[in-house]
Amino acid sequence: IENDLQDIDSTTSLFRDALASRPQGYRHHPLSVYHLVKALIWRFSKENFTAIYIHESAQLCCKLLPLCPEGTYLRSIAAGKTGVDYVVRECNKLPIDGSNEGIHIRRVVLELCPLDNQHRPKALDKLAWALISRFEQRGSTDDLDECIQHRREAVSLCSEGHSEHYYYLINLAYSLDTRFNHQGNYRDLKEAISLYEEALRLCPVRHESRDFSLDNLGAALLPYEKLDVSEDLSEAIDMYRDSLQLTQHGHPGRHPTLFNLSSALSSRITQTQKNEDVEEAIRLSQESLEALPSLHPDRCFSYMWLQEAYLSRYRVQRKSADLSLAVENFRLASRHPTQGFPQRILKSIDWARQMEVYQHDSALEAYQVCLNLFDNHVMTRSSIISRREAATAFGDTQSLSVDAASCPIRRDDLRRAVELLEQGRGQQWLLASRFRTPLEDLQLVSAELADKLSEVNKHLSNTQSSTGSTDRTAADRAAIQYRRLQEQWGIVVAEIRNLKGFSQFLLPPLYEDLQAAASYGPVIIFIASQYSCSAIIVPTSGKLHNVPLPSITLTELKNLKDRFTRAIRHQEIMRESRTDLIVLSRTIWDEIIQPIINVLEHVLKLKRLSRIWLCPTADCTSIPLHAAHPFLTKPDRSGKEPCLEDLYICSYTPTLSALVRSRQMMKKRVPPSFVAIGQGQPLTGKSKELLAVDSEIELVRKLVPATVNRTTISGDAATRAGALQALEENTWVHLACHGKQDHEQPYNSHFVMKDEPITLLDIMEKDIPCAEFAFLSACHTAVGDKETPGEVIHLAAGLQFSGFKSVIGTLWEVDSVAKHVIKAFYENMFKDGVIDCTKAAWALNRATHAVKKLVPLEQRMVFVHIGV
Repeated sequence: IENDLQDIDSTTSLFRDALASRPQGYRHHPLSVYHLVKALIWRFSKENFTAIYIHESAQLCCKLLPLCPEGTYLRSIAAGKTGVDYVVRECNKLPIDGSNEGIHIRRVVLELCPLDNQHRPKALDKLAWALISRFEQRGSTDDLDECIQHRREAVSLCSEGHSEHYYYLINLAYSLDTRFNHQGNYRDLKEAISLYEEALRLCPVRHESRDFSLDNLGAALLPYEKLDVSEDLSEAIDMYRDSLQLTQHGHPGRHPTLFNLSSALSSRITQTQKNEDVEEAIRLSQESLEALPSLHPDRCFSYMWLQEAYLSRYRVQRKSADLSLAVENFRLASRHPTQGFPQRILKSIDWARQMEVYQHDSALEAYQVCLNLFDNHVMTRSSIISRREAATAFGDTQSLSVDAASCPIRRDDLRRAVELLEQGRGQQWLLASRFRTPLEDLQLVSAELADKLSEVNKHLSNTQSSTGSTDRTAADRAAIQYRRLQEQWGIVVAEIRNLKGFSQFLLPPLYEDLQAAASYGPVIIFIASQYSCSAIIVPTSGKLHNVPLPSITLTELKNLKDRFTRAIRHQEIMRESRTDLIVLSRTIWDEIIQPIINVLEHVLKLKRLSRIWLCPTADCTSIPLHAAHPFLTKPDRSGKEPCLEDLYICSYTPTLSALVRSRQMMKKRVPPSFVAIGQGQPLTGKSKELLAVDSEIELVRKLVPATVNRTTISGDAATRAGALQALEENTWVHLACHGKQDHEQPYNSHFVMKDEPITLLDIMEKDIPCAEFAFLSACHTAVGDKETPGEVIHLAAGLQFSGFKSVIGTLWEVDSVAKHVIKAFYENMFKDGVIDCTKAAWALNRATHAVKKLVPLEQRMVFVHIGV
């Protein structure tokens, strides 16, 4: 039977029928599984070793072994040379497949190899290669970290003296080197070099793996050139030359050595200025391109090193043709379709940075390409937290959005600057909101497409939680499902963009759409870049205004932010004179706000106490711009010079899109209901007791008009579940409790409840379109993320995202004297008996003015208004 394909097919079919009739729990179920495994193995061996049959065999073996107790005859034949042992051996011979399906099979094979199994090192290695293959395509650090864990285990299982010890050393070193290139941790690089040197010691001159060891050790030594270790650079070049001599033309491993040697030569030319180095580098890169098919992923690296060679020659000879050739290869590398997003992002960042240095016009194109690649890369991640991880994995991107915006500002293209800034710094919020996009307008044009998109959005939202499973096999399956749903989503969205009037659907917004943020007053965007510091004023109508801030640099802004942090911390401890805060507030006025006031007053003719919105970026997000104050007496001695909040009613907005979205949602209004949530006595060990919370909650309840449906939740009732339910069921919320900012993972920032905390992630997962106003009487609720200062990720912004149109948050710790601000705020808010969340900024402004004699400066400036 096993020699005839037709007989094997018939037998396999019969065994499938037998297994179907003997479900798990049936006495002969294990035997039926074994028979089907044997039939599939026969089919695999007779049909050109087609992988699908051995894959199914592996999955069946995983089900079979737990059903066969040790010592039984079935166990001995199932786990023997013609059973599981054969399946594992053959699976380990299959080509590496970095897809989710391929990795799933590798996990199955590893499950068949317990710690004492002779095939376990090879199974670990094959899974590691599949993971690093997926990393190179998608850039997930989880894949890279897991790959390194498996390779460490493989090295430990094959200690020195094992015939393949050198092989596992090289592979571990390669993975560590890759992680260094991705994350920049020099401890990884040093360990990689040490492992390569150990592997090289085990590979004599004619050893088959010596060229690979030389090539990779050269690549690992190359980064030390950045530390001015020129002898390491020359050593790397020598090793590449030796490696190249060992690989003939047409050898599949020749092209990496070609562009590695090219890169090393290009780096050395800056030291030696030898033309022969760069000419050889160009020739080698061109040879590597000729050796690769047009869609080979590694062509991206050939373009990269060719660009580096042309740029090296331009630095020496200053011929514009070389700079143009470098730009063209930057363009080809960053747009190469089969290379993963991470490498293309890194190259586009380098393109933008280099063109800034040489003041080339393509800098603007480079920034746009980079932001688009970032969007596409982050969209491949299924959860909010994994998107942030993807965005922060690149070391040189914290200032990308402001640098991108600064580029068109210096070319007097302010509209483009606003668009680029919004695309770069609003990325996390825009991606998180794409499943909540209102579809009413689309429903009127194409109900079918609106229903299709709504259905796919629902499935995608449901899939996000399962992709975070700790079971890697389950997570892989969920990731496959998410990717397929995302492909469906892309197809539906492409169809929608073909409809008249929907060409920009779910694309980064254009300025024409963003200007709606200034419908009720100008929005002032602060752009603090290494190249320039300025503010763009988006008016209610008319042209944009650029306000240069020549008196301050990015370095000085960082210093100002740090000084503010120290001053507030000192104030909390010492409770003494506010001299430091006064000096800093005056600095903000003189160097940042005063030039803007001049334009608002004299160009836009903006009336006193009009609304304005502040939209800070980068380090400006940690500076209380609303507190700008000259602290000067008028020349005629008639009183004090006005501060910013004497002149205008200030609000903040994380992005222009957030403000536009909140205004659009104002159409969905329902009768107001107010809940005051207080938790001053969390469980022992959670946080210290807040003695004033209960009295604050009672104060707020009394100040809310009796015509409004009012409830309070406090004490044991203020649990995580109870508070979240109250947030969903009420349109107005006052929250008094501990607020904790998580510096490592901002989505874990939280409010402390009786049992478990309410995290920012919990809040963002809620969709409360009818919510209106939230007062967050808790510490650190409006402080951004240090890792992504371009994005405003904090608790107040999260509430705005979930549906609250108007939010009051805090920049630092709130003191007990803040009750005076709260009392004055609600007295002003409900002064005329009208329940209107758009009055919140005005009410806060009036409140801080009213309590000047009762509340110290730092506790007046701690509160900020966000939203409409």
